[in-house]
Amino acid sequence: MHLNQREGWIEVITGPMFAGKTEELLRRIKRLEYAKKNILVFKPLIDNRFADNEVVSHNNNRTKSYTIASIHELFNYLSNDTDVIAIDEVQFLEAETPKILASLADRGKRVIVSGLDTDFRAEPFNFMPELLAIAEHVTKLTAVCVRCSAPATKTQRMVNGKPARYHDPIVLIGASESYEARCRHCHKVYRKPNPYKNKGIGL
Repeated sequence: MHLNQREGWIEVITGPMFAGKTEELLRRIKRLEYAKKNILVFKPLIDNRFADNEVVSHNNNRTKSYTIASIHELFNYLSNDTDVIAIDEVQFLEAETPKILASLADRGKRVIVSGLDTDFRAEPFNFMPELLAIAEHVTKLTAVCVRCSAPATKTQRMVNGKPARYHDPIVLIGASESYEARCRHCHKVYRKPNPYKNKGIGL
């Protein structure tokens, strides 16, 4: 992978919840550990679902990590001999994140991140469109729709057993009890504005 390429690039692993993004991130970290690379692993402070100082997949695979509240905090751990910077749930960091990660790649660091591309409304999550645009390598994973078993590309938030409303908060940390993977046709958002309303378009 990436033969004859100078060191320093950005890899993004994305898709809905339950698509195996963290599992794929951990797989790449493990391969780089076998290659004797110096790796730093981070996750946002807000993501405390499974462990405080570990990145953990839904399959319970895990690796040690540093918890950061801001993208700038990773510089507290960075050194000249750092080869790889990995970040799980990158979408929870601040808007400057793509520029910071691009600068690290420019300095010869291999940057690998995983994160949601869209929120529960099926709208772009935070700065993720910018990050996807500047990355050299993008892996978009799918899950399995819990309703029809089709490939799922959306994250469905459930509140008291019903789909969330459009104006509910974007960030609500949870797991299977709060979210489901769904395909485009099974994904629902209550009170989502219709952009074609009153425009004479029959959609």
